[in-house]
Amino acid sequence: MTELAKAVPIYQDAVQPAAKELGKSLETMAKAVNVALAPVSGLVWGYDQLRGFVNTKLAEKFENVEESDIVSPPPNIAGPALESLRYTGAIEELQELYANLLASSMDMNTSENVHPSFVDIIKQLTPDEAKILTAFKQYAIKSIYTGVPAITVVHHGEDVSVERLRNFSDIAERTGCEKPQLCASYFDNLCRLGILDIIKGRVYGVEAAYEQLEQHPTVLSTIEEIESFRNSKAEIVSQAITITEYGKLFVQACVIDHRDY
Repeated sequence: MTELAKAVPIYQDAVQPAAKELGKSLETMAKAVNVALAPVSGLVWGYDQLRGFVNTKLAEKFENVEESDIVSPPPNIAGPALESLRYTGAIEELQELYANLLASSMDMNTSENVHPSFVDIIKQLTPDEAKILTAFKQYAIKSIYTGVPAITVVHHGEDVSVERLRNFSDIAERTGCEKPQLCASYFDNLCRLGILDIIKGRVYGVEAAYEQLEQHPTVLSTIEEIESFRNSKAEIVSQAITITEYGKLFVQACVIDHRDY
């Protein structure tokens, strides 16, 4: 026991430098994390920002609405929407969706078409996905069954067929998305949320749009790569990105500027 007691200080001295280095490493990492989070914390809205939003952005949406038609919004829509704005209000595209949603819920002419789940939908959208939805405004208003052209390039090999370029569309480029290369994943998310749907076959009357897609550099390079393999060929499958009935209500309430009604 005496010998063990004598050995303990030696063991502590041996470990202490490593512990100190670990402490320094964690301290450095903590500083880096705080620096990275500093801009984000500044974007979280407080009462003043929310009040400014209500007095300006939201008030503007009632430009063409009679004062007598403005009603109190359902708490299960207004409450979650204002709370979500605390964290997304600094993102212009999402701020616009929330403003239209609140305006739609406070206008007695449109309030019946507003669903409480629309708040959660906006929370799960990226700014790019909000931009893509602007391309579906005309389909949400008019009772026409059509959609946005898209194609999938399939690689047929000796033993297997694989989708190499899936649900490709230039809609992300046309709507000014920051990351148009993620368009297919945006479609996946919008379909998951029940707003859009993908069907096989061409959209009637937009043959020129499909021809334009087939000549897109991304499509041509994919076909060239496929055909560089032995005994391989590329097949182009035409598709249409359509909007669901639920999606129409969402676009009417949140995407279309309430002043346009």
